[in-house]
Amino acid sequence: MIADALRARAHLTLTEATIPELPNHYRGKVRDNYDLPDGRRILITSDRISAFDINLASIPCKGQVLTQTARHWFETTGDICPNHVLEYPDPNVVIGRRLEILPVEIVVRGYLAGTTGTSILPMYKRGERTLYGVKMPDGMRDNQVLPHPIITPTTKAADGGHDMPLTSEEIVSDGILQAAQWQAVTEYALALFARGQAMAAERGLILVDTKYEFGTDASGKIVLADEIHTPDSSRYWFADSYPARFEAGERPESFDKDVIRNWVASRCDPYKDPIPEIPAEIVLETAQVYVAAFERITGRTFDYPDASEPVLYRIRRNLRAYF
Repeated sequence: MIADALRARAHLTLTEATIPELPNHYRGKVRDNYDLPDGRRILITSDRISAFDINLASIPCKGQVLTQTARHWFETTGDICPNHVLEYPDPNVVIGRRLEILPVEIVVRGYLAGTTGTSILPMYKRGERTLYGVKMPDGMRDNQVLPHPIITPTTKAADGGHDMPLTSEEIVSDGILQAAQWQAVTEYALALFARGQAMAAERGLILVDTKYEFGTDASGKIVLADEIHTPDSSRYWFADSYPARFEAGERPESFDKDVIRNWVASRCDPYKDPIPEIPAEIVLETAQVYVAAFERITGRTFDYPDASEPVLYRIRRNLRAYF
């Protein structure tokens, strides 16, 4: 059932966050970024949801959910790793230090799961036993816990390209990162993941795998950037139903954010055909999943935005000091 508070905000979507008064605009799939002359970056998380290489829709409250979930984790992991956050002037906005992003995609995995070409489950099912330089035992089953969490780094492909698996040895020997940098990234990533798994367990969740983005600041220090442990960057399963589903060979229960993706894929070939108009109820179902994920992950009640004020109008008001 869609919450009344959410249904009352169905009209509140942030599809575009273009603010002409701010400099150096870069529009990503989800975030609109502005680089200030003093080395700070404004990151505005929109409500856009992308799949099949296109923007499918805008989901009410999605940007706020992602920003505030990441805030929860940045604030509870700051003792492990420095992060880019300076302040939060708006529920959809973070002001951070501008970093030189490292050219390696960092994914930490705790379970034999995934479906993409760089995920370890498809590799394992093809008969591979050394995954990203890590030896795996025979006889493992889909969605089984790994002997220990592993880092599965990949290249960062240019637009339209495909990420390629890397090993720790290749990262250093090929000069992608310096040995000291890679050691710091490895230690940070595994420590962040361990904290994430422990805190998720307290909320009845399993943090299965997650993506981290690291960069270097002006002094060369490694800093955590982008987002952390959000529903978009991480896979969560429900701990109470996992054992029975695993034994039965069933897919673990998770936050089903693929409501829109599945609706589209069942009606057309999204890579070739025109996308049919997505019903408002499907959009709201997806929004409900995001809000539920925020509340389950953080243990906090979601603070719905004022239904009478457009999101971009509020953001412009809260960012006026930066114009």
